[in-house]
Amino acid sequence: MPEEPAKSAEPLSPALSTTETAQDTAPAEGASGPKLESHESVIGGNVLRAGVLGVNDGLVSNLSLVMGVAGAGLEARAILITGLAGLLAGAWAMSMGEWLSVQSARELHTRQLQIEKQHLTLIPQLEHKEFVEMYEAKGLSQDLAQQVATQLMKNPDRALDTMAREELGINPDDLGGSAWQAAGASGVLFTVGAIVPVAPFIFLSGMVAVIGSLVASGVALLIVGAVISRLTGRGALFSAIRQLLFGMAAAGLTFGIGKLLRVSLIR
Repeated sequence: MPEEPAKSAEPLSPALSTTETAQDTAPAEGASGPKLESHESVIGGNVLRAGVLGVNDGLVSNLSLVMGVAGAGLEARAILITGLAGLLAGAWAMSMGEWLSVQSARELHTRQLQIEKQHLTLIPQLEHKEFVEMYEAKGLSQDLAQQVATQLMKNPDRALDTMAREELGINPDDLGGSAWQAAGASGVLFTVGAIVPVAPFIFLSGMVAVIGSLVASGVALLIVGAVISRLTGRGALFSAIRQLLFGMAAAGLTFGIGKLLRVSLIR
């Protein structure tokens, strides 16, 4: 009787191949994350976000301040001094606030990574179980999820990187960006926005200066709205007009309050 051919171990190959593929796919996605996220950080990261918000806050807050004191009937010199004081105070506050915000987020993420690293060292069985449950939730079979988790746990650094991205939603290579860059962008661009409503009072006075401030600020609000639309995906015209309406509404409100204060104080 002819001998039966030896059984091949090929049935294990697909599982192994799939395991290797799944193992490579998960970290590969994570590995490509920094490239994608670094590109996104150029377009819409902390620095740009802080910068755009800085311009908008400087423009709207100082326009409101200037219109408030203009409504109260102060002369151009007093309005100019008030506007410059608001510019300096606001720029400093925005810079410090942005620095604290980003730095606190970085410290929080660093602490979370330290805790996760301790868990991988002290309770690897629990972390292995979390990996299995994570990949089962992504659609892998229990056996395949077990194999992927086992392979990841063999490399603590890779396991930590994967856990940070998948469970914590943290990019370990970035941690939210530079606090100093965000603070600098916020402060400088707050100043750029805040100088717009003040500048006309350097050269003009009276109602002409007030109208000049409103016109200059209106143009700036339209530009800021159009820029914000690049981040939000909304239409540029819609975003620009919305920005103009909200900014002018704030200016009108404070101008009216200034008028009321002037009348009440005169009485």
